[in-house]
Amino acid sequence: MSEAELVAADGFVEPAVHAEFPGLRLSWTIVESRPQPSPRALKQRLSALSNRYRGASVVAMRTQPIPHSYRAFFRQIGLDPDSTRIPSEEAAVERLMHGGFRSSDSVTDALLVGLIETGVPLWALDSDQVDPGGLGIRTTVEGEPFGREGHPLPGGRLAVADSRSVHSLLFGALAPGSVVTPRTRRITLFAVAVDGVPAIHIEEALWVTLEALTTG
Repeated sequence: MSEAELVAADGFVEPAVHAEFPGLRLSWTIVESRPQPSPRALKQRLSALSNRYRGASVVAMRTQPIPHSYRAFFRQIGLDPDSTRIPSEEAAVERLMHGGFRSSDSVTDALLVGLIETGVPLWALDSDQVDPGGLGIRTTVEGEPFGREGHPLPGGRLAVADSRSVHSLLFGALAPGSVVTPRTRRITLFAVAVDGVPAIHIEEALWVTLEALTTG
């Protein structure tokens, strides 16, 4: 692909979750791709983005509108963002620790580019494991499996799911059976936004990630 073409869909949000967190939303899209060694252009892009982050700029991140919104949401759901970092701050700290953003594979690197460029976190699932009706956010049911055959979950946890199963805990781990593997041929990308994050940012995050994944 020489140009990324984004066709995104809005995910569902369980009514009770929407009532408690009215700004919480999810968007998703599907791309034909698989994890492979990142092309030179993607590695160079990560290297250039590394230059944005210095010690002072990382400390100042939390005062910026997008990171501030995610930090506020973490507090709402009982997480201390100073110990459980929001994704953009976690990436920035990793960059400082390692002296730059380290390339992993094409999918992981594209997700990182989308996060760095927009501040909106994104994840990738194997599309063959996702119901065609798409993804959304709901609370878990006591004892339901994590993924189709995973360990039983406690009830009341915020999760990313489809009509059949839970694929991820919100801002947490992906279900083992849902992750992208070398056998993956289609990927479901999803981004999560919270109150205070403009709608255009979630679309931009998906577009940037898709463009990084399908060009170069």
